[in-house]
Amino acid sequence: MCGIIGYVGEKQALPILIEGLKRMEYRGYDSAGIALFGPNGLQYEKYAGKIARLEEHLVGKNYSGTWGIAHTRWATHGEPNDNNAHPHLDCTGEIALVHNGIIENYATLHEWLQRRGHKITTDTDTEILVHLIEDSYDGDLVEATRVALSQVEGTYGIAVVSRNNPGLIVVARHGSPLVIGRGNGENFVASDVAALLRHTNQVIYLDDLEMAAITHDKTDISKIDRTVVNRDSEEIEWSLEQIERGGHAHFMQKEIHEQPTTIVNAMRGRLNLDEATARLNGIKRHLDELGQIDRIILTACGTSWHAALIGEYMIEDLARIPVEVEYASEFRYRSPIIDPGTAVFVISQSGETADTLAAMREAKRKGATVLGICNVVGSTIARESDGGVYIHAGPEIGVASTKAFTSQITVLSLIALLLARMRSMSFEKGREMIDALEALPAKVQTILDREDEIKGIAADYYRKDNFLYLGRGYNFPVALEGALKLKEISYIHAEGYPAAEMKHGPIALIDERMPVVVIALRDSVYDKVLNNIQEIRARKGTVIAVATEGDTRIKRHVDHVIHIPETIETLTPLLSIIPLQMLAYHMAVLRGCDVDQPRNLAKSVTVE
Repeated sequence: MCGIIGYVGEKQALPILIEGLKRMEYRGYDSAGIALFGPNGLQYEKYAGKIARLEEHLVGKNYSGTWGIAHTRWATHGEPNDNNAHPHLDCTGEIALVHNGIIENYATLHEWLQRRGHKITTDTDTEILVHLIEDSYDGDLVEATRVALSQVEGTYGIAVVSRNNPGLIVVARHGSPLVIGRGNGENFVASDVAALLRHTNQVIYLDDLEMAAITHDKTDISKIDRTVVNRDSEEIEWSLEQIERGGHAHFMQKEIHEQPTTIVNAMRGRLNLDEATARLNGIKRHLDELGQIDRIILTACGTSWHAALIGEYMIEDLARIPVEVEYASEFRYRSPIIDPGTAVFVISQSGETADTLAAMREAKRKGATVLGICNVVGSTIARESDGGVYIHAGPEIGVASTKAFTSQITVLSLIALLLARMRSMSFEKGREMIDALEALPAKVQTILDREDEIKGIAADYYRKDNFLYLGRGYNFPVALEGALKLKEISYIHAEGYPAAEMKHGPIALIDERMPVVVIALRDSVYDKVLNNIQEIRARKGTVIAVATEGDTRIKRHVDHVIHIPETIETLTPLLSIIPLQMLAYHMAVLRGCDVDQPRNLAKSVTVE
């Protein structure tokens, strides 16, 4: 992986391809390349590093052509260098290919191709694909691609072009997203709709084991087994403005500040005041079933897994339904027990996370009703789940998730409210929760208005090498997420723990060099958390506290306090995470890190 863009039409392809790559920079990558066909035949360039390096090498070169493909790579097989960058060529230099995914049987295929005289020149698994296509190519690029893909095991999103098939791009997908953009006398393909928005809002999403032959005026879709597929285009809801920085220094900062709006969007039209419950049309037809379930499994990865942990607290607390939270990467391999009374929710911002998709399919194979919580309309989870809820966060460009996290929590709170009102929650308690939800956006804004204060705290600590984050109850997962944000973008080592677990190991690390961030709100465990703070202070530890507005008592026990407004305990994570996001952001900026594209990370992890 990570980014694919292709164009065929009447315009010069190079600027379209380069702009498309730049639109996908946020996904994370370590090299970039293009393959362009025109009057001068195949022209291609590929280099390790940023797209800017590729552009430098294109200066002064007469690259002309109306048909080509381009790629940004996030290394899986082979280190990030010029040679391993995409596109890859066959032995004749007439076929070029870009690929997202992993070919699991590449070693076996590598040996077979070498015995047949093919010269493999890179360390990648991807190069195997272009030689497989070459091996069966007799002038029909579509059929050669079909034959090649029938031999591979693994995941792929590919785009292939050949000098001998002018004006044709062949694409195929299995486990790695591809979307076709429909234009007027031109067509596009990309792994992300962000690369297409400047040119079209009409798209067709490919499903797994589908391929397409794309020319300037036609798109023929079929399955790998040759079954013809007829599918109408859909309209992209996002606008170009939504994927611009809008005056902010970084996308991450913009997305942090969008959270009052995105929380509203996650709730919009979904609060039923008359019945003091939530209205979730995406799971409406499963309500009778959900009313009878006796267990819920929430499965996700990374930040979405932290949101799931908060969902577990909410659903168990309010609806009294047992909930298990599973890492999607482990769920698929441990033969989970799923009985008829179990519902499975899969959570993914992109709707394309490979491990979460695999967990969803495993749950469906075992007969579970599987419901999705995702952000991207038309994503694989949205299409393959039995139902679900969109979080409506809009495009999230920063690799480190912020607004999607709070939108996921908002949706999970609505699901908890709905289930609770179906079971035992009173009308009055339902209205109390709705009132608290509606008050959240303004309260988030008051925290955002204190950004300078939080930036000042970051300035005192950004040179530290280690942090500990502590929380209890609903705010234990917030401690995990706060630590993850810091390590993702600033490269400072940070760990999140339940505050009471500090005594069972981590306390050995605490001294004057180890800052500790403690979420210490006036809730049901407030006094317990104060005791944990005293234990830190007794060992000369430095404490940054996130505390409830109006709490003057805590100031006597900590070095810094960031106050947040009061809300009901169930919803405190939606407020307590905001200062932790800003703290991580400003420490990363002060350390000179690439905030939106942190090293080694990709926005949507579409490989295992």
